[in-house]
Amino acid sequence: MSERSSVVTRFAPSPTGSLHIGGARTALFNFLYARHTGGKFLIRVEDTDRERSTPDAVKAIFDGLDWLGLTSDAEPVFQFTRADRHREAVQQMLDKGRAYRCFMTVEELEIEREKARSEGRAIRSAWRGRDPAEGGDKPYVVRFKGPLEGETLVDDLVKGPVRFQNKELDDLVLLRSDGNPTYNLAVVVDDHDMGVTHVIRGDDHLNNAARQTLLYQALDFEVPAFGHIPLIHGPDGAKLSKRHGAQAVAEFADMGYLAEAMRNYLARLGWGHGDDEIFTDAQAVEWFDVADVVKAPARLDWAKLNHINNHYIRLADDARLAELTLKVHRGRDARLPADAAERLRATIPLLKEGAKTIPELADLTIFALKMRPLALDAKTQQVLSDAETHGRMARLADHLAGVQSWTHGPLEAELKDFAAKEGVGLGKIGPALRGILSGGAPAPDLASTLAALGRDESIGRLQDALFKA
Repeated sequence: MSERSSVVTRFAPSPTGSLHIGGARTALFNFLYARHTGGKFLIRVEDTDRERSTPDAVKAIFDGLDWLGLTSDAEPVFQFTRADRHREAVQQMLDKGRAYRCFMTVEELEIEREKARSEGRAIRSAWRGRDPAEGGDKPYVVRFKGPLEGETLVDDLVKGPVRFQNKELDDLVLLRSDGNPTYNLAVVVDDHDMGVTHVIRGDDHLNNAARQTLLYQALDFEVPAFGHIPLIHGPDGAKLSKRHGAQAVAEFADMGYLAEAMRNYLARLGWGHGDDEIFTDAQAVEWFDVADVVKAPARLDWAKLNHINNHYIRLADDARLAELTLKVHRGRDARLPADAAERLRATIPLLKEGAKTIPELADLTIFALKMRPLALDAKTQQVLSDAETHGRMARLADHLAGVQSWTHGPLEAELKDFAAKEGVGLGKIGPALRGILSGGAPAPDLASTLAALGRDESIGRLQDALFKA
């Protein structure tokens, strides 16, 4: 697919559930390294577990990758469709004496497993040196005939040199008794055929790297560079689990985190560029090198994620934020005005700096979507029951009706001017006006609230409240 000199990375998820945040970070690191080196980023779906690899699970994986903006530079490969090629590779090893047929029964295998454990070595089958013809028509598996002595070196890009004693590496099964290939075999053949030069994955695969290195050598394939990245832990340092909150990428999207914020945050989990916490996609591509990934596990930090997400919300296009916020309101089954989208577009620029997530932004915009006549809270009703305050609000409604420029600056000046004419401070105007305009919901400063609602809606809410009172 490409010259071996050019970098090719891959992300190879098993579609047995949603895209986990750890898998998403692995995909991102592969994507960034490919872009950094001018290489290719590929996706392979390891769907050999046919019972658990459902179409819905496959869709969930790709939905998560698409949301993050991590798309393959070629058509994704589905491992199950390549089973014949995997069996062909096994036959090559059989022909070269690098694999053998093993007719051990389940009972014999258990006996050998106990013996190997007591002798401090890996499992070795008695069929390793026997004539397979002796097995007759009994069921068998095909095992790899690995070296019994020496060591296998994995010169890992993250961990550094890691040495494995060959006597501790078992003769792993290549083909099951039903003829289906196993994981380690399929991975090696697929990575070779896809031209993968750098295998960047979680460090829970480090032990597999030794076994796979031996398979590469047995097949006369070039061994790729390995980079095993530490797993993500929860804030308490324990392995990430459900008790730490969201784990799937889709959950983070539903919780109101923006894709660009997640890319920034995930890149920072276990890798960094000096003290830079926030950086663009272009900077991440320019700076990223798998060799700079730290060896220690990263910890999920909700406060940092919220800080980064707030940064990207402030930068985001207001129309996009309005669409996302409207989706949240609809998901809450809220009763919305016909011009809800228009109101949100007018409101969001005035208050998005205070939101860490999209649902928080939705909370801040509730006041703008309330439908007339608003139900006033008890505190506002009590304030308006005072004749002096009621009269002042009526005069304010008349005053605002004459305002020419309905934007924040002029409105702020008009409110101060009105208060001065009334001979009172804004404290005598604010509580009643805020209650009337917001219906008791959170709202920004008075001038921003008026600007967000617009002239007609603002004066209409004032008149409704005064008429009721």
